[in-house]
Amino acid sequence: MFENRLFKTLNIKTNDDLKIFSKESKITTAKLKYYNDQGILPFPVDLETILHMTDMSELELKINLGILDNSILDLLQLHSKEVSNILKKDQCEIKPTTKHDFVFETPYGKMYQGDCISLMNTMENGSVDLIFADPPFNLDKIYESGMNDKISDEEYLRWTEEWVLKCVDLLKEGGSLFIWNLPKWNTYISDILNQRLTFKHWIAVDIKYRLPIKNKLYPSHYSLLYYTKGEKANTFNEQRLPLEICRKCGGDIRDYGGYKDKLNTLGINLTDVWYDIPPVRHSKYKTRDSNELSMKLLERVISLSSNEGDLVFDPFGGSGTTYAVSEIMKRKWIGVELGSVDLINKRLNDLDSQKTYIDDIQRNKNTLFTDDMRKLRIKKGHWLPETLMKKNKLPDENKLF
Repeated sequence: MFENRLFKTLNIKTNDDLKIFSKESKITTAKLKYYNDQGILPFPVDLETILHMTDMSELELKINLGILDNSILDLLQLHSKEVSNILKKDQCEIKPTTKHDFVFETPYGKMYQGDCISLMNTMENGSVDLIFADPPFNLDKIYESGMNDKISDEEYLRWTEEWVLKCVDLLKEGGSLFIWNLPKWNTYISDILNQRLTFKHWIAVDIKYRLPIKNKLYPSHYSLLYYTKGEKANTFNEQRLPLEICRKCGGDIRDYGGYKDKLNTLGINLTDVWYDIPPVRHSKYKTRDSNELSMKLLERVISLSSNEGDLVFDPFGGSGTTYAVSEIMKRKWIGVELGSVDLINKRLNDLDSQKTYIDDIQRNKNTLFTDDMRKLRIKKGHWLPETLMKKNKLPDENKLF
């Protein structure tokens, strides 16, 4: 998806150039734009035409388009010394510039304002236990800071690769990395990470109340990538959820048949599809006009992959949800935000209601039924683990006759 690579290769600079090439090749302008904008290798018939017109080999075209399949990688490996010597001549060392400032600290964290890559260049490699990143989605959205996150796909992916690789360097061995983004972008991020970290899960987080898009499947989830540095995570605290029941009658939504008594009283195993993460709509928990992350999402990630005293890093501060939850859960944290940090500062100075919310989340997990669920089920006469035990208990031998 690196824009304009095909057009650069074909020396197409203007619409007139495009029309001329289209006429000569008999490939429609729409199709040429599709290949160019999506960074896709032209389909076989069109590929043959382009190669014939340009007197170019398929290998040369693939390299120009940045499409490195295994056959090309094998060739590069075979001639790695010669290739590296050629590339060294064109390499120049770029010294990083400082574009961030320290602004405030809390009992557990430090907050910076400025460019996240600038800050990461100053941080110690292998020093962070958990990284959670929620980058801009490149959707032509104006943020409170006045920044517009819409840039070309090529620029976005180059920038993404830069900060993702910095995150890899910062992680401790055994550390965990979570990246929240649209599935479209996370497919490219996965390609970067699969060569450097161990893939654990593609977590699908259900989106509430999204409108359908014409000629596409209904978009119903955000993707949350989960990787570790090394095969085994230093920390994996198992998370369990209450059984899903009807909110009104308290009855079972699924038929568990004869398996009810085999359900773990600590709750249902967490899967890689999360339906229970609410959007932030209530003014009590919403701190800005635009979208922000649910505290429940961050509580789960931080509980799952860190312990008290561990260091959490989030390179995209936003409304400060990661920092607030880390502070409440007694994790050390480092944060940075390109725009104003006033909202984050204000939020971290008023954690009482947010702590109450986190306490509620933690009280209502790792159990098959919450206290409220138990009361409702008792009232409506539904089964509980202890009632099943009584029902299944063998009768006293002295009372058989």
